[in-house]
Amino acid sequence: MKKLFIDGKSLNIEDFINVARNHYEVHLTEEAKEKMQKSRDVVEKIVENEKPVYGINTGFGKFCNVKISKEESKNLQKNLIMSHACGVGNPLKEDAVRGIMLLRANALANGFSGIRISTVETLLEMLNKNVIPVIPEKGSLGASGDLAPLAHMVLVMLGMGEAYYKNERLSGKEAMKKANIKTIELEGKEGLALINGTQVMTSIGALAIYDSKILLKTTDIAISMTSEALEGITDAYDSLVHEVRNQTGQIITAENLRRILNGSKNTTKQGEKRVQDAYTLRCVPQIHGASKDAFNYVNNVINNEINAVTDNPIIFPDEDKIISAGNFHGQPVALAMDFLAIAISEMANVSERRIERLVNTEHSKLPAFLVKDGGVNSGFMIAQYAAAALVSENKVLAHPASVDSIPSSANQEDHVSMGTIASRKAREIIYNASRVLAIELIAAVQAIDLRGGKEKLSPATKSVYNLIRKNISYWEKDREMYPDINNAAELILNNSIVKEVENIIGEIKI
Repeated sequence: MKKLFIDGKSLNIEDFINVARNHYEVHLTEEAKEKMQKSRDVVEKIVENEKPVYGINTGFGKFCNVKISKEESKNLQKNLIMSHACGVGNPLKEDAVRGIMLLRANALANGFSGIRISTVETLLEMLNKNVIPVIPEKGSLGASGDLAPLAHMVLVMLGMGEAYYKNERLSGKEAMKKANIKTIELEGKEGLALINGTQVMTSIGALAIYDSKILLKTTDIAISMTSEALEGITDAYDSLVHEVRNQTGQIITAENLRRILNGSKNTTKQGEKRVQDAYTLRCVPQIHGASKDAFNYVNNVINNEINAVTDNPIIFPDEDKIISAGNFHGQPVALAMDFLAIAISEMANVSERRIERLVNTEHSKLPAFLVKDGGVNSGFMIAQYAAAALVSENKVLAHPASVDSIPSSANQEDHVSMGTIASRKAREIIYNASRVLAIELIAAVQAIDLRGGKEKLSPATKSVYNLIRKNISYWEKDREMYPDINNAAELILNNSIVKEVENIIGEIKI
């Protein structure tokens, strides 16, 4: 079992994916334990002296002015978790929940939250033994953090709620018992430390970032395949054009296309067969490039947030300060994830328009819907329908969640981010976009075969053609289409298509 040691400040997206999807084992560094103990000592002193400090010996939200006695402190923390576990809807997927557990532990490892080391180690033991709390996907406002979903995570630590263990959905108590993990009793501030943060929106967001990076590389490959199929004009990708506009993503995209298509004998120059292409071929650097620029902004936000302290109050033992503020507010993530949703939605939009050009005989000069004996066979007719349906759904999902707010907690929490909704929507758009790109790729390969262009492909596009044909056969006559779409989507999301091209031309830039 490969191991990852966390200190609250060094986590990156690759580490995150290795834990969320590849089941790396996670442990605290000794430095993290020392920092955590210092802040815990501060909390215990406050509990002992009974000086009122928010979240330690006071109520929460609107009840912030209600003082809680030392004797009631443990009940306060337990009641907080039970009352806040109000999530509804389908459970979040395993990779998202594992990511949540990792990110919450990493935030606490910074040593500004006052939680006991043993409590965080219980959370990590659950992660390492793959006890996965059942966390409903809906119910977070994104401020004060992801209270409701994180409370469902903590229930299992207390022997409550529900969890998956070895593919069984069990009570939290039974899951912990079967995994041989001792349940805990929360002490002063610990309940709040475990649930007051942005880790749900950030976990879903980090998964979205990882998958989006693959999609953005794949979009440049997909247009290259379509350009091979439609005898696209490559002059529009000349570096001179893009340098005079000086937009980074645009310049990078044009360079990617030149490298992927280098050596092609299918593509053309302006004036050879036509003067110019439609926008979905000609303006690809401008369209794809803008989404890459958006991605890089979002990537920076998420990389910062996975190492952020998002608790309240925050304990600064070296400065002898405890400050109640608002780091739990999800606005940075909310805006970023809305931006990512729009950026990836646009990738699907332009891909669907290229599919239309492939299947429409008026544009492609190929057999209608990319199949011989049309009429008896429908070919790719309804594949384009499906792509159109997905991009239309994306247009609804891309409406920003962050422009909404609704007051809560008797107007104490009077502006919220809706960041978790933004992250969830972005991830759904990524799923839809992966299927649209899958349809474009298999349609482009079919078109290449129909045009007889297989032997004239560039080395890079030839490698993609071979990979797809190894998994998806030529469409001689109608058959069930959905397995082909799913197979192509799997080749996209497991990074096989990108790897094929990068093995030939080097890194596809983002």
